[in-house]
Amino acid sequence: MAKKRPQTKGARPQRAAGSQVDDGNVPVVGAREPCPCGSGRRYKACHGRAAAQAVTELVQRPFEGLPGECDWVALRELVPAATAGLTLKDGLPEGVPSVTLATVLPMAWPALRRDDGSVLIGLQNDTASGDLSRDLADVLVQALETAPGNPVAGRRAPAGGPRLQDLLDLDAPFEPVVHAGFEFWVPDASAATAEVKASLERADEAAVPTVKLNGVDAAYWCETPEKNHLRWVMPHEEERLLDALARLHAARRTGLGEGTRLVGSFRAHGLVVPVWDLPTGVTAEDVEKPAAEFAERLAEALADDSPLSADERRARGGLTNRQVTLS
Repeated sequence: MAKKRPQTKGARPQRAAGSQVDDGNVPVVGAREPCPCGSGRRYKACHGRAAAQAVTELVQRPFEGLPGECDWVALRELVPAATAGLTLKDGLPEGVPSVTLATVLPMAWPALRRDDGSVLIGLQNDTASGDLSRDLADVLVQALETAPGNPVAGRRAPAGGPRLQDLLDLDAPFEPVVHAGFEFWVPDASAATAEVKASLERADEAAVPTVKLNGVDAAYWCETPEKNHLRWVMPHEEERLLDALARLHAARRTGLGEGTRLVGSFRAHGLVVPVWDLPTGVTAEDVEKPAAEFAERLAEALADDSPLSADERRARGGLTNRQVTLS
């Protein structure tokens, strides 16, 4: 087995003579791929080391302050296929008819400038820093400057660059549209190439059927082979929310109908996402009314500042033990 080449701690990655890649603008590639600087080394052992060292401090709530923060989290972590129109603070540049956020794009592109000049931004891509908002803002800036008909390559966002909160109109509504598949990738699927059609078919087959509830905010029903689920991104402060859920759980008031069960929660981008198991056959429409009624019970529990009872503390412990963190 070949021994690893010893590295000098803190050494600056060197680029090959004649390389046209600037050290300050080396694209992000896979860790095991050759570094774009031309050094001949893998990215993780070359400029990837500098990128890892340059990762910013993790921003726990990257979408805080944006309209629809809970839906941003849902589209990032829960929903396979969805889009949402974005409104820029300074208006659309000339030649850009629209900017649309998408859960994922073909080939995992960070963004795409279509032939008509419109822009699609991918939300579920890996990012190079600890501030997802800054990374996405950098992708948006690149996309607006990219020639029509081209994707945007990933790169490290420049330090001190804008965040989404700086670029988007914070008074504009955020209204996600959930799709059954990825037909939004191409304006006319019937005219797509065989390669694109095959990619669409593979993506559509892998997509979990998902529906956004109408009666409450940021609650998403999904269907799986064994059972269905409701995953509900909530904006409340974590400790207060867990206390409220514990009060309802101890009182057996967390159900959404016969056979449904609150099974726990996970934490994503600074927000808590309670999860319910639903029997197979229970549709999104079936849980609309129960979810609205639960929202009323939760509001009452959130307003209760009294100490938890022994049963409520045990319920809270059970909920906490079943909580995981996704991001």
